[in-house]
Amino acid sequence: MSTTVRFLALLLAATLLLGACEKTGPVHRGSFLAFGTFTDISIAGVTRQQAESAIEMLEEDFAIMHKAWHAWAPGPLTRTNNLLAEGVRFATPPSVLTLIQISKRLAQQSDDLFNPAIGRLVRLWGFQQDAVEGQQPPNNAAITKLLQANPSMQDITIDGIHAQSNNPAVQLDFGAIGKGYGIDLAIEHLKEVGIQNAIVNSGGDLRAIGSRDGRPWRIAIRNPSGSGPLGFLYLSGDESVFTSGDYERNYLWQGKRYHHIIDPRTGYPAEGTRSVTVIHNNATVADAAATALFVAGPGGWHRIARQMGIRYVLLIDSNNVMHMNPAMEKRIRLTDKSQLVEISSPLIDPEQQQK
Repeated sequence: MSTTVRFLALLLAATLLLGACEKTGPVHRGSFLAFGTFTDISIAGVTRQQAESAIEMLEEDFAIMHKAWHAWAPGPLTRTNNLLAEGVRFATPPSVLTLIQISKRLAQQSDDLFNPAIGRLVRLWGFQQDAVEGQQPPNNAAITKLLQANPSMQDITIDGIHAQSNNPAVQLDFGAIGKGYGIDLAIEHLKEVGIQNAIVNSGGDLRAIGSRDGRPWRIAIRNPSGSGPLGFLYLSGDESVFTSGDYERNYLWQGKRYHHIIDPRTGYPAEGTRSVTVIHNNATVADAAATALFVAGPGGWHRIARQMGIRYVLLIDSNNVMHMNPAMEKRIRLTDKSQLVEISSPLIDPEQQQK
């Protein structure tokens, strides 16, 4: 087992803490590799045979999705990117078309801070490959050239099943939304086969439905410093928790760390933020929002969260100060009570607050 795989296994074990320690009904678990990380499935309220069958079903689903949305291996997305670069009108693979449509809407809501069209920038920084060790930053001239081309999701025109781009610099990379959309599809598939209590967790990003024996699922939020969990959330019903952090994919060059969350406005890794955690009932939206708020940073996250309809946000800035809205403050149980916390104004009107 490689060092990376061992690290992911430990991270998964530390991130997902389910329930209290007292004896309850069984939770059936299984895991597999997908989207470059471990995906862990936890299912309650059914027999072991039903759970194992469902986990096997989801492993097949994720394998198909991984191939469809892979940004640099041959498949539907790479074919789509080649045709977008040519500027021709073409029939878009259904697996890609839906994500383009959703991404166009979320990009607009986020003022393009969530921007899957900047795949060429992501590649330029060396993050479109399995291993990023040994990379070095690109030169400023190459970054400036792509910034001047200004690729955005609005450069893609959709007409029925057909798509076309008027900007050859557009290259799609669904790394900030594909996992969330895949988790949403997985949850819907579980519901279709009669499973009502489960968690689908992909590398610490998850969606939970139902409960564990009537008790809320207990979820740990990772501390970006790596020193144990930052706090805990309790999820009941149907909610997603997604985190974007500068520790996920990065490399060192001449003593400085460069991470994979690129700011579309500067062409460089976003600054000022260490991690962002959001809660939302839709994993696709949560995935995109976590990235957009990370890029927005301590000074801009509140406005972007309101535009995207996000109700719960925790942002940790580069000085390790926590920023959260009042609704999130009520949800999270911090492990370190001495942590410096700044509470923002509410994201929505008080009478609209949930829970």
